[in-house]
Amino acid sequence: MSLSYESSGVRYDQLDAFKRACQKAARTTAGVLADHGYAEPATTRGESAYLIEATDHFLAHVEEGLGTKNLVADAVYAATGKCFYREISIDTVATMVNDLVTCGALPISVAMHAAVGDSGWFADETRTNALVAGFAEGCRAAGAVWGGGETPTLGGIVEPEAIVLAGSAIGKIFPKSRRITGDVRDGDQIIFLASSGVQTNGLSLCRKIAAQLPLGYQTPIGHGDVRTYGEALLAPSVIYVAFVRECQRRGLKLNYVAHVTGHGWRKLMRLDEPFVYEITEPRPAPALFQFLQEAGPIEEREMYATFNQGVGFAAYVAPEQVEAVLAAAQATGYDGWVAGRVRKEGARKAVVVPSLGITFEGDTLQVR
Repeated sequence: MSLSYESSGVRYDQLDAFKRACQKAARTTAGVLADHGYAEPATTRGESAYLIEATDHFLAHVEEGLGTKNLVADAVYAATGKCFYREISIDTVATMVNDLVTCGALPISVAMHAAVGDSGWFADETRTNALVAGFAEGCRAAGAVWGGGETPTLGGIVEPEAIVLAGSAIGKIFPKSRRITGDVRDGDQIIFLASSGVQTNGLSLCRKIAAQLPLGYQTPIGHGDVRTYGEALLAPSVIYVAFVRECQRRGLKLNYVAHVTGHGWRKLMRLDEPFVYEITEPRPAPALFQFLQEAGPIEEREMYATFNQGVGFAAYVAPEQVEAVLAAAQATGYDGWVAGRVRKEGARKAVVVPSLGITFEGDTLQVR
């Protein structure tokens, strides 16, 4: 029997229904912004970052959590003595700042939330020092200050040996013309930027697979990759801030960008306006994803519905901007390529990958 993300206890239909209820209630609070000299842009709800508008700039705010990836780090640490909490901390920063830049905001300040079940968690200096160093490294990579945080001890809510990592980030768009608005047109090209692996989504399913492997996280993934399963899962996420910053510096217009995290490639159709996103040049899935698909086993459609499959960020640009945007990606160290195009087909919204026979219609992504 093949596995799915739902089989690991994650049901997006339930999570997304709650998110939509929150958005509806949250809209009723927008009027108070006027007391502070700000207003809420009409299309910000349901995007990856929340914007507030002033006369000459926008501020952006994001709150995000790591999820359960640190449980993989804990298991590998216990089995091998190798600590991956530097990487885990970079992941935590990446979850926030990669969402923040989707609107064109560059990060200013990032805060850490580190909740434990018992304060004794911080007694392991190797682990704690790695956590601290990684968070600072992630902030520097994002061009943001580490502004503070919170370290609650939540016995009875968090397990004594566990930590829950999350945080928030604030960014700014100045001048306002740098905002990424979703000005997508028929014929726009889709540029993919490579991921480092699973990054921070689908880890509940990855952990379920580890539990059924005789060697667990020490299983070699093969497919030309010499790493173990645990090592491959714990590769730190790519931070995509430098790509957006460089495009802004060069005056290049990104019509829309998507941070490919939860919901897998369905996230490519996050924009509210209906378009068909046709992926004509998908690269072969990296070794880790091939291993996951076989080890599950997981059906191919489910792989693309859950995991990023080697794609961490997507940018939609006018055809005449493609070469310049790819040059900006290369100059800032990203592996980017033209993966497909945007089509306007009336009211249809979908992601289509013809070579794989995979289609996700609009009703499979309900985040608004």
